[in-house]
Amino acid sequence: MTEGRPFLQVVRGDATPEEIAALVAVLTARAAAAGAAGRPARRPSEWARRARLVRRPVTAGPGAWRASGLPG
Repeated sequence: MTEGRPFLQVVRGDATPEEIAALVAVLTARAAAAGAAGRPARRPSEWARRARLVRRPVTAGPGAWRASGLPG
């Protein structure tokens, strides 16, 4: 950010200093929460899930070969 150039600018309306302070507080809190969380939580792929190691037994029969390789 450069000095002398405003970070926020009111384009329309007449915001009071209290309203601008509230907006800055909300934006700061959101930025702090996003920084504390790191990156957004993503669901791991089915192939990377550890629960995949504990799976239901494979039964013999038509299509059993296909079911043995699918996650879940």
